[in-house]
Amino acid sequence: MAKRDYYEILGVEKSATDAEIKRAYRKLAMKYHPDKNPDNHAAEEKFKEASEAYEVLSDATKRQKYDQFGHEGLTGAFGGGGFSWENFSHASDLNDIFGDGLGGIFENLFGFGGGRRRSRSQSNRGEDLQIALSLTLEEIAKGVDKKIKINVKENCDYCHGSGSADGKSHVCPQCHGTGQVMQMARSLFGQMQTVVTCPSCHGEGRIIKNKCPKCNGEGRVSKPKTINIHIPAGVSEGQYIRQRGQGNIGKRNGEKGDILVMIQEKEHPIYERDGDNLICEFPISFSQAALGDDLTVPTLSGKLKVKIPSGTQSGKVFRLRGQGLPHVNSSYTGDLFVRVRVITPTHISSEERALLEKLKTFDSEKKLNPGKNFFGKLKDIFT
Repeated sequence: MAKRDYYEILGVEKSATDAEIKRAYRKLAMKYHPDKNPDNHAAEEKFKEASEAYEVLSDATKRQKYDQFGHEGLTGAFGGGGFSWENFSHASDLNDIFGDGLGGIFENLFGFGGGRRRSRSQSNRGEDLQIALSLTLEEIAKGVDKKIKINVKENCDYCHGSGSADGKSHVCPQCHGTGQVMQMARSLFGQMQTVVTCPSCHGEGRIIKNKCPKCNGEGRVSKPKTINIHIPAGVSEGQYIRQRGQGNIGKRNGEKGDILVMIQEKEHPIYERDGDNLICEFPISFSQAALGDDLTVPTLSGKLKVKIPSGTQSGKVFRLRGQGLPHVNSSYTGDLFVRVRVITPTHISSEERALLEKLKTFDSEKKLNPGKNFFGKLKDIFT
């Protein structure tokens, strides 16, 4: 079976920047990460496939070879057996995506690290929660504080988080209180012996026999919660803000997980976003283009006057410096690009028709011929 194109895997163009490639990989890693898709071999393979693509396209040398020669240009780059997790050099990027709670994806899931053990707080950590937050460009331009209501799991009031109706627990007979057992597990490298969380006590080392009737032994129940989120100016679609310790509390007084606030952008009626820059089209009449005029252009911070000279051609772009979006945590601000478009009227009055007929007599004396640029554009259409 032929290997898929790396750009296709990540869903980016061949001209994509390093930031765009990293952002695309983040989305796929969040979606197919094995911790979020337990016992799902297809998701595991997609995660590995995306990681292989990211390993190549995030490396300038590998990417150049791939762009020039395709997959053949990477022969030997990953050894005789092809890409494996030993070749992945961006573990820090995964930690950036999933935080410290990533826990040892390479140590426990794939057998790295010689059976390094996880602490009780790690094995009993609460789940991270994801929520989507849609923002307007106006909110993104200035930054905004939001209040969001969400249901999270908090300590049970009846058993105070212990999970036990009588407050008693017993040493787990399977792991003898260690919270971990040895087992053979399938990994990307074949069968390997690894240290895993004890399935009987779920890593706690103790078992509750008389479970709390309210939480059924979990020590936690779902409760509504309002969180305050500060969104810095300049965020973009696909980025996220991590609210540490705001997610679900772990079972029986475990460590709290996080809340990941995923940024979404609402479509704007006027502007198109390109990184920190904004683009808009401004319609003008033939007379404005021919004679010149002062345009009142809307920006995110108010209205500005833009002087267009006489003889302005349709498609001409005017740049308004500093009228774009701020870069996150930076003093840099993008620009606003205004592309003027000469509009041909579809309905004209008799008076307008008379004036245009008179103008037509002057136009007939001007010999307008297609130039090289015209044929270049025409060629692009049919090639």
